[in-house]
Amino acid sequence: MLFNSLAYAVFLPLAVLVYFLLPQRWRWAALLGFSYYFYMSWNPELIVLILFTTVVSWLAALAVQRTARPGLRKAALWSGVGLCLACLFFFKYFNFFSQNVTALLQAVGLPLQPTTLELVLPVGISFYTFQTLSYVVDVYRGDLQAEGHFGYYALYVSFFPQLVAGPIERAGSLLPQLHQKHDPDLGNFSAGLRKICVGMFKKVVIADFVSTYVNNVYNDLAGKGGLTLILATMLFSVQIYCDFSGYSDIAVGSARLLGIDLMENFRSPYMARSVRDFWRRWHISLTRWFTDYVYIPLGGSRCSRGRHLRNLVVTFLLSGLWHGASWTFVLWGLYHGLWLCAETFYLPRVEALQNRLQGARAAAFSVLRTMVTCCIVGFGWIFFRANDLSDLVYVLTHLGQGLSPVHLLAYAGAAGLTPALLGLAFALMAALLVYDWYAAYRTDPLRAICRARPWQRYAFYYLLCFGVLAALCSRPFGATADFIYFQF
Repeated sequence: MLFNSLAYAVFLPLAVLVYFLLPQRWRWAALLGFSYYFYMSWNPELIVLILFTTVVSWLAALAVQRTARPGLRKAALWSGVGLCLACLFFFKYFNFFSQNVTALLQAVGLPLQPTTLELVLPVGISFYTFQTLSYVVDVYRGDLQAEGHFGYYALYVSFFPQLVAGPIERAGSLLPQLHQKHDPDLGNFSAGLRKICVGMFKKVVIADFVSTYVNNVYNDLAGKGGLTLILATMLFSVQIYCDFSGYSDIAVGSARLLGIDLMENFRSPYMARSVRDFWRRWHISLTRWFTDYVYIPLGGSRCSRGRHLRNLVVTFLLSGLWHGASWTFVLWGLYHGLWLCAETFYLPRVEALQNRLQGARAAAFSVLRTMVTCCIVGFGWIFFRANDLSDLVYVLTHLGQGLSPVHLLAYAGAAGLTPALLGLAFALMAALLVYDWYAAYRTDPLRAICRARPWQRYAFYYLLCFGVLAALCSRPFGATADFIYFQF
């Protein structure tokens, strides 16, 4: 079930209605049932996997808490973590590992054939696995008391708004809210619906609109180069941001209708003034997860310069691999890790210069830093979007070929992107930048809209709803577009 589907438009109000009509003691059960139905709508058989992961991590945390002997506590910890990671590895990485190990052995003269399995990647497996891992580790560290009620813990793992694509919530934040009694609240309903509308606009109006051109280029690279590839990459930067942040907005808004607050997963990432700043703003829940459970345990920055650089590279290599079982994702992670290593040397000098400037010079320098960061991040999206290594090499070697607006317009016309539609794409990109600038340097645009005059408020809501409905009506009846992060 997709957020941008008619089914979800029926499912969500029904879930909210049933939740508030039931007595408090039964609400967890109803919400758990809705969450499992939501997950089973993709593939009913996959409920076995999420149940297994849930039971294993719950029992492991209880064993950790109830066992005083250090050796047994570690054994319980690694049993729970190991089994959850084994499921993730088997379904997501087994074929990738098998193919690469076989290729390596063939290179040294061993005539072996790779063992591959016809496996369906369970939707959201990376997200809910990371939630179970953080829960067990937090209990082991003493940062959290193990949840004794299996039903509430199962709901924490499977809570439908953030089940399949995050944000990756910590048990210390979400579990207490699931235990609390929430009453219907007009403020929550209003805030939740506004968030959902903004998320839907990002997804169905912006992301899905530019995806047509992006897919036409990246899925058929033959003969394309120069500005065609550059424009496709720029539009993909917009697509992935609006797609994923749109999903997160809908997730946050859906949970808000139930009285539950989920963390914000994006904070104007394209307003960042460095790659480090970008990762403080992009997919915040994943960044914090890798920081707390990989980067800091490795030593973080409180170690020698060499070990610090190693920790950065290892963390981002794992982050890249988390995104997909492909060398393109690994290289994408390495790319960002190396940039962060480089920033440890030059960023202090850049920030010192920034602090010495005043007035218009300081503002211009800040804008320049943002533009440079967008170019660095945008170039990295080539690694992320390329279908395989051969496509990646093609794009990297043809970016400078035929840098002519004539070629761009000719291809755009052949792909159905008329000058008017191209202008609309750039207008949407400009509106997005203004929205993010306001959010980064002024205040939350949605809060500002709430304080605006009635005609301004309703004009904003009308434009959002009209854009979403127009985009949905332009498609064949019942047609929906998947969210990019469902593949992770």
